[in-house]
Amino acid sequence: MATLVSASGGALSAARRIVFKVGSALLVDAETGAPNRAWLSAFCADAAVLRARGQQVVVVSSGAVALGRRRLGLNGRKSLTLPEKQAAAAAGQSVLMRAWEEAFEPHGIGAAQILLTRDDTEVRRRWLNARATAETLIGFNVVPVVNENDTVVTEEIRYGDNDRLAARVAQMVGADLLVLLSDIDGLYTADPRRDPSATHIERVTEITPAIAAMAEGANTATGVGTGGMATKIAAARIARAAGCATLITLGSRPHPLKAIEDGALATVIEAGASPAAAYKAWIAGSLAPQGWLTVDAGAAAALLKGKSLLSAGVRAVEGPFDKGDAVRVRDEAGREVARGLVRYDSADAHKIAGLRSDAIEAELGFTEGPMIHADDLAVGA
Repeated sequence: MATLVSASGGALSAARRIVFKVGSALLVDAETGAPNRAWLSAFCADAAVLRARGQQVVVVSSGAVALGRRRLGLNGRKSLTLPEKQAAAAAGQSVLMRAWEEAFEPHGIGAAQILLTRDDTEVRRRWLNARATAETLIGFNVVPVVNENDTVVTEEIRYGDNDRLAARVAQMVGADLLVLLSDIDGLYTADPRRDPSATHIERVTEITPAIAAMAEGANTATGVGTGGMATKIAAARIARAAGCATLITLGSRPHPLKAIEDGALATVIEAGASPAAAYKAWIAGSLAPQGWLTVDAGAAAALLKGKSLLSAGVRAVEGPFDKGDAVRVRDEAGREVARGLVRYDSADAHKIAGLRSDAIEAELGFTEGPMIHADDLAVGA
């Protein structure tokens, strides 16, 4: 790829883990209703270059409903009932995943589907499970392809647009960069189609009221996604709070990722902190702790060194709490040393307190690993 000189190109090259949001307009041929295989092939070739240099890729993909409409003969219908939409999603999911698999296959890259509802990224127990699945797939060198589970979701529990879903996924997997592939090349001071003096904004360091007003006003009419530029700024807020930068760019270019690195127009919205720092701050300050774990001196010392809390070091459990809840951790003198997201509910935590890690499965019939993983601990909270 070309020498990186732009803010967007630099952001893309520097990111360790990247979430790409791809909409139906890019994935589905408007005339035939079939997968746009030429675009998919070009995107996956670009993604393969990123992966070859050690970067990790997650895709949030629309398209199941659009592809399912064609399969069920519903392309002529302007609107669908909820059952018809869910049926179209069910029919289109296999087509969508086959298209992604075939596009990645020439590069020796596997793809695996993750279907989410809003509860999966907002209810902590489900959030932990979904994150573990994504992390495991990435560990197996497979690209997770995430979509909203339209076969079961109702309007009350929908995200409403995949920009916000992509931001939640970026938060969940600890991404450094969220790339929203849009039908406009970023944020402008006004609608560039109507105002020739409109200026493209290359970099946003903070989402101020003025920036939000640009998205809500002039940029709304540009037709980006389900809810226009406003939804992209809303997604960027979510990502920024999680320590993730956001890049908004034109996705319809033949090689959209190469174009970014070649200096194509885009808007970068900077992160407020690193993903890890933002996540630990969220654990320490934004969650109401539901219980206590008292640990021995060895475990307390290990936590201060950045280690996980193992069941062997737990001396007492106070609840009740569920898996995924925030709990306080204190030493035997009663001093709080950390807060974290516990991987067992209080009943199971009681059973395994003091046990070695290799004895957990025999006691419970399963294991979730340490009592609290180091990644989910805010030490000195």
